[in-house]
Amino acid sequence: MNILLLLIPAALILGVIGLAAFLWALKSGQFEDLDGAANRILYDEEEPPKPPPPAKP
Repeated sequence: MNILLLLIPAALILGVIGLAAFLWALKSGQFEDLDGAANRILYDEEEPPKPPPPAKP
């Protein structure tokens, strides 16, 4: 029964830390553009390799 005196405050502290982390992420804009990251992976932003210059005779 004495273990509850340790586990209940530990659970409450971890819950408050988790809530604070969620609120920080919400405030800093982590959830602003959820579809952008999913669509961004589909676009190839790299330039295609340039062809080599023509050989000189």
